[in-house]
Amino acid sequence: MEIWINPACSKCRSAVRLLDAEGADYTVRRYLEDVPTEDEIRGVLDRLGLEPWDITRTQEPAAGELGLKEWPRDAASRDRWVKALAEHPKLIQRPIITADDGSAVVARTEEAVRDALSR
Repeated sequence: MEIWINPACSKCRSAVRLLDAEGADYTVRRYLEDVPTEDEIRGVLDRLGLEPWDITRTQEPAAGELGLKEWPRDAASRDRWVKALAEHPKLIQRPIITADDGSAVVARTEEAVRDALSR
């Protein structure tokens, strides 16, 4: 199990505390420092069953600078979104847990973390 976190994020810290409390075996990835590649982002999206715009933090300043809210949300634009996430990792929703069964969850709630733990 791996969790992508930003240590400054309270939801990330809460998720890590819960994983620790449950004695989970996991690896921390500080994704702002160890930036995921486009292929890694695609892989996580596949595991999540989501599209890049579903995990994009559109309220971030970089999103405004890029004009993301105006970008099409369709198959033809998917690579453009993935590239933006790889180039601006702060735009990636967090925390993301990749579970041992090959699935993943955006673990912003205790329920989502527990869901990942149950897999």
